[in-house]
Amino acid sequence: MFAIPDPIWPVVVLAVIQAGDGAMSVKPLPFIAQCFENVNWPRRLWWLMPPIKFAAAAGLILGIWVPYLAAVTCSALVLYFIVAIGMHVAARDFGRNLLLNATGMLLICIATGVYSFLA
Repeated sequence: MFAIPDPIWPVVVLAVIQAGDGAMSVKPLPFIAQCFENVNWPRRLWWLMPPIKFAAAAGLILGIWVPYLAAVTCSALVLYFIVAIGMHVAARDFGRNLLLNATGMLLICIATGVYSFLA
């Protein structure tokens, strides 16, 4: 396992995705709000999502220089999206949010981890 990502570009791409998702979650865009509602995520907790997503982006970027930080952050994102998929399944939300968003992001996080830290 690499302590620093090699290559770096997948980690940067994932960080940009997370930062963009965080920005879209500050005042959730309609499709994000619908996703939260579909999985019964309590509205009183919606405010937590942007800081979590921005922290993930920061951890990935800082991990370019801080050994293991990007790998740990990438692993945390894999767990995050596994939980998200579980929430969609539990809520019986088998549409676009599960198949495209949560599953797609899980695959991107796994691919980033494998390509940048294990290959």
